[in-house]
Amino acid sequence: MLENPEFWVAVAFVIFIGVVWYAGAFRAMASGLDGRSARIRQELDEAQRLRQEAEQLLAEYKKKRSAAEAEAAAIVEQAKTEASELAAEAEKRMQEFVARRTKIAEAKIAQAEAQALADVRAAAADTAVRAAERILTETVKGKTADDLVSSAIKDVKTRLG
Repeated sequence: MLENPEFWVAVAFVIFIGVVWYAGAFRAMASGLDGRSARIRQELDEAQRLRQEAEQLLAEYKKKRSAAEAEAAAIVEQAKTEASELAAEAEKRMQEFVARRTKIAEAKIAQAEAQALADVRAAAADTAVRAAERILTETVKGKTADDLVSSAIKDVKTRLG
């Protein structure tokens, strides 16, 4: 057994473990592992805290987004209302404009009719005067005829004019 190299490796290993233990390496390893465990725990706690903050921010942004969407919907609705009001007002103004133009056109037509009627009356009066003058000059002769024609012409002109 003393000649077996594995035996001597096992003895050396046991001695090495004993020296390491005596030197306090196990305590140092344990305290290092405990320290690392504490750091990991702190990092986990910090990660948990950051996650909660992130969830709060997410909830806050969702709330702000829904408020912004509601505000946008209200703005769109208000714009639609204003557009319909403007369209109604434009329609009303257009109808008033058409009514005014129609009245003006009707007044011009009435004025043109009155002028045409006056022109026709004047033309008829002139024609009647000429016809009467011609008839009277052909049928009535002499000074009485001239006086009668002049008087009739004046009378017709004053009545028609």
